[in-house]
Amino acid sequence: MKILIAEDEPTQRALLRATLIKRGYEVEAVSDGESAWKVLQRSDAPQLVLLDWMMPGTSGPEVCRRLRQRSDAPYVYVILLTAMDNLDDMIEGMQSGADDYISKPFDARALEARLRAGIRILTLQSELLNAQKMLEFRASHDPLTGIWNRRAVLDRLCEELARVEREATSSGVIMADIDYFKQVNDRYGHLAGDEVLQAVAQRMKATLRPYDFLGRYGGEEFLIVLPGCDGKKAYEAAQRIRNAVCAAPVRLSSSVTIPVTLSLGVTACPCGKKVEAVSIIEPADRALYLAKNGGRNRVEWLPEAASAEA
Repeated sequence: MKILIAEDEPTQRALLRATLIKRGYEVEAVSDGESAWKVLQRSDAPQLVLLDWMMPGTSGPEVCRRLRQRSDAPYVYVILLTAMDNLDDMIEGMQSGADDYISKPFDARALEARLRAGIRILTLQSELLNAQKMLEFRASHDPLTGIWNRRAVLDRLCEELARVEREATSSGVIMADIDYFKQVNDRYGHLAGDEVLQAVAQRMKATLRPYDFLGRYGGEEFLIVLPGCDGKKAYEAAQRIRNAVCAAPVRLSSSVTIPVTLSLGVTACPCGKKVEAVSIIEPADRALYLAKNGGRNRVEWLPEAASAEA
């Protein structure tokens, strides 16, 4: 655990630093509140802070108040160091946002106990945040392939359609389907089918830009949203995806290899027009149907004019 010390008195600062280093902490020390505030704004700022109450310029309680006004940064656990023992002063310090306080001259054992309490709080907070992130991920991602799930990718599509209308730009939409996937399940089993789905999703994702959206639309079908792409660019992207998927057979964990191909239907959002998600998915789905009927392992494109009429 890294700890920030803000103490203007050199002897006290040196004593605190030596005490904490001896107990195995990583320490950064500054001599005033403004320097402490600069450190706390860094991306690698310590989350545990010892702040002297009275410092030149910016006081410890003022640094606390600034910290508590932030909403977009990790929580910082603050212990105020003070020579004041008046109850009203203590209340003021805690109301400023401090989590605890310790009187000067400090007792090393009392300081260690307060630091351990702070570490417990920060550890619990980290665990809760990680659990929250995991729940958010599970709510928006397909558990098998790790890409966006149907609801989440449709949400991304709706956001992109609103941007297309607002900024009079374009966006490509692709519907993709694994060819003869039922035969894979029937011949090799559903676990093999799961491995194929995972491999195809990863191959597709590897060909896309970081800001493209890839989601599992249902079963072996995928929806891809390509911000900034017109129909021609979306068609080219679909061909790259198709080539990436069929470039090599999928090797299962059982060492069996299965050739896999993909059929894709492409369309694009009409620039600057209000379009509902269903109105842009429908022509992409029709294009996918054409690709399937045209022999599979191919890309079909319904241009913007056709999608606008749909």
